[in-house]
Amino acid sequence: MSITWIIIIAMLGAGFAAQAWVRSAHKKGSNVRVSSGLTGAQAARVVLDGEGLSSVPVERVPGQLSDHYDPRSRTVRLSESTFDHPTPAAIAIATHEVGHAIQHAQASAFFRLRSAVAPAAMVAQWGWFALLIIGVMLGAVGFVWMAIAVYLIVIAFHVVTLPVEFDASRRAGQLMQRYQLVTAGEAQQTKTVLTAAASTYVVAAISSVALLLAYVLPMLGGRE
Repeated sequence: MSITWIIIIAMLGAGFAAQAWVRSAHKKGSNVRVSSGLTGAQAARVVLDGEGLSSVPVERVPGQLSDHYDPRSRTVRLSESTFDHPTPAAIAIATHEVGHAIQHAQASAFFRLRSAVAPAAMVAQWGWFALLIIGVMLGAVGFVWMAIAVYLIVIAFHVVTLPVEFDASRRAGQLMQRYQLVTAGEAQQTKTVLTAAASTYVVAAISSVALLLAYVLPMLGGRE
């Protein structure tokens, strides 16, 4: 087996492990009721109002762990398990998404940069591979170089996502304490949930770089 496939398999394994950790942490953090009695939606509303963002709505979306902040509509969207439940996991996720809303309101540099790169990254995610295949099939090195250039946009997106997500989790920890959403004991569970979630972004960033080094560049050099 070539080093390329070894690295790809290793990155896939790391990705699955990170997702498994998220699910495990979320499950454990969903088995306890927080002393405040606040659901994720209520906690998000408390913090948004307290931070002067009363105009930012909190909406329920279907699915599990489908929580996100939509910068286009300036809306915090929480999955059903977060929106309706008064658990450490729900509070952690909700305040994390509120952290993104605050980043947006404060025009955080990294948040603005990720928002600017995101549209191009979505196209590049698929476009780079098409260029690579064309280059390999035609033996056209120029297309391979174009694929690498396009793929660098994907890497840039994953890399710039890290400080955005880490900062949102840092803010979430401070917000939970400031608004007394969880006790000291419950805070440890929320930290575990946020740390597990952050690991998926770290794996994604490392994997994007590893794929370039282990697959694209060897092909450019004509090596296995």
